[in-house]
Amino acid sequence: MTRDALRALIFKLRGGLWTALYLLILLLASPEKSRLVSSLLLVALGQLIRFWASGCIVKYRGEKVGAEQLVTWGPYAFVRNPLYVGNGLIGFGWALLAGPLVVALFLTSFFLIYRVWIVPYEESFLEKKFGEAYSAYCQSTGRFIPSSWPGDRLHGPYDWTIVWRSERHSLWITLAGTALLLSRFKW
Repeated sequence: MTRDALRALIFKLRGGLWTALYLLILLLASPEKSRLVSSLLLVALGQLIRFWASGCIVKYRGEKVGAEQLVTWGPYAFVRNPLYVGNGLIGFGWALLAGPLVVALFLTSFFLIYRVWIVPYEESFLEKKFGEAYSAYCQSTGRFIPSSWPGDRLHGPYDWTIVWRSERHSLWITLAGTALLLSRFKW
């Protein structure tokens, strides 16, 4: 299997990989109340970033990479992958609550899944589709960490109907996952 074929497969299976990673976090969890507030704040921040990012793009769920336009405003003015930053904050919040060993496991897994496999696959598609405009965007915008203040690129089209249609699933998963993890205080 070629590297591109592997990346395409991992992209297609990203939801299942995220679920498997969550289940591992849940099974290894040894939560402590001292980490509860910071963990829940990270989870909430991650979900809010996902709400903000999803309303800026027309379509983002699917088994194949696709983009109708190059979005460079809103959270995309800060980082090129705000949906994955949101996922990372949610997962890191869960891992932090679960314990130090789980944090190391999560960070390693997140790096492999997103930085090594998924994001390079998506970036290849975006570079082919948007060419020089995407290259310029990459020069001014960090992949996961902001590289500069975006200035006038904060404002752009936003559609709440996309958030409602596409992101409510993520919200329910985040709430259910958090509730299950909190139940680990009892067992």
